[in-house]
Amino acid sequence: MSPSPTSTPFQLPALPWTPAALEPHISARTLSFHYDKHHATYVERLNGLVANNAAYEGRALAEVIRTAAEKRDAAVFNNAAQTWNHTFYWQSLRPGGGGEPSGALADRIRKDFGSFAVLRQQLADAANTQFGSGWAWLVAENGVLRVVKTGNAETPVTTNARALLTIDVWEHAYYLDYQNRRGDYVTAVLDHLLHWEFAADNLPS
Repeated sequence: MSPSPTSTPFQLPALPWTPAALEPHISARTLSFHYDKHHATYVERLNGLVANNAAYEGRALAEVIRTAAEKRDAAVFNNAAQTWNHTFYWQSLRPGGGGEPSGALADRIRKDFGSFAVLRQQLADAANTQFGSGWAWLVAENGVLRVVKTGNAETPVTTNARALLTIDVWEHAYYLDYQNRRGDYVTAVLDHLLHWEFAADNLPS
């Protein structure tokens, strides 16, 4: 279940929960900036950049990202990828989340990581050691689950990997609530907010 493939002009998708639903781990105040300002601005800028541009007009968001990457069109790529990444991030969170997954996803995690504890540690390490802005991802690639991190707007959309879930480690994702304590934010997301059912829905068969 990936972000909506709706073609241009792109719309800011509704959050899958109310802005206060993730409290006390992520505040409504943080969401008011992160979603209403940052995410909305990426969408607005993207629409301005692709309007009346035959290379992008009418294309799905993932296609725009891949085309911009091929063309090395940094402005379009950054805004398109950040639009996609943020939409995917909201879907990767849910009130009362965290814990451990079950079913087929749990089986795959045990197979590919040895245990959920190993996966959790790898996600925490990826999120905490990403230098500067970026993302930590659980992906499926070539039939294997693995953890990767990407800088700035980079995204699995341009690779052969399929994203299952992500953690945003740009400072605007956590600074109002946690200041420089990125590790505390990452722990809160891992233990209380990750939407493992969403990850399971993205698991390739």
